[in-house]
Amino acid sequence: MTARPRSDEPSRTAPAPRTAPAPRTVPDPRTAPDLRAAGPTVLRMVVGAQLRRFREAAGISTEAAGYEIRGSHSKISRMELGRVGFKERDIADLLTLYGVTDPGVRDTLLELAGHAGTPGWWHAYGDVVPGWYEPYLGLEQGALIARVYEVQDVPELLQTPGYARALLSARHPDASKDEIERRVELRMARRRVFERPDPLKLWAVLDEAVLRRVVGGPRTMRAQIEHLIEMAARPNVTVQVLPFTTGGHAAESGPVTLLRFAEPELPDVVYLEQLTGALYPDRAADIARYRDVLDRIGVQAEPPSRTPQILRTILAP
Repeated sequence: MTARPRSDEPSRTAPAPRTAPAPRTVPDPRTAPDLRAAGPTVLRMVVGAQLRRFREAAGISTEAAGYEIRGSHSKISRMELGRVGFKERDIADLLTLYGVTDPGVRDTLLELAGHAGTPGWWHAYGDVVPGWYEPYLGLEQGALIARVYEVQDVPELLQTPGYARALLSARHPDASKDEIERRVELRMARRRVFERPDPLKLWAVLDEAVLRRVVGGPRTMRAQIEHLIEMAARPNVTVQVLPFTTGGHAAESGPVTLLRFAEPELPDVVYLEQLTGALYPDRAADIARYRDVLDRIGVQAEPPSRTPQILRTILAP
């Protein structure tokens, strides 16, 4: 049973969440180059997950750990979730507190933390990327699998430049032409996840409304749907359509994205975008609930094998 989309019709049931034993070793960036390639956001999560496992294995509270590094329990929580950068002194002090004395383990974790401080390529677009959106870009670039349900727009990774330009112009009416082009450029640059040696596996379920809403005019929309047909033919991309005839369905709360990573110590990440911010539910029960919603919406939607026919029917008039 797998969540990885294929060119033939995939299983539409996601794998169960993974749990890993508390290790006394950490991935070595010299022998695991893919880890460094995952980018700084994922590296922070890896380092944070290792710190949490060491702390829990030592039976030390977040309050005690925070006191050790002249911080608070909330600082420890943010570090363990990979939401903040690391100071070498803090990591060294925590490892000592947790009883991690092996020089190889300590040196490797410190090296990983150092790489985690390297800015990602998307930082070059800081002029058009709000602070709340930047973490998601890092997560997306390091993900192995992305599962998406969209109710209003074509998923950003599947948009054409013309569609993206029309959409962004409508969303940012006061932006200059140059700013819109910068935003389009960033959106297109994100598609490099499909060009990696191990490309992102994208599984997208689109509400029929996404395909019926004409964005940018008939010509732009036609090009967008043709692009969807091309992308859906890739072995690492699965596109399903949730037709109007479905009626009530499992994902009526709105769009959702779930990311899974190759690193076994990392949990799935749920991303819920809002108008001026985003939510990242991190309780295991909440993540499981969203995973279940995506499982059920995948079953309720038309099978992937019918997607080309559905899209061509929309193009026909």
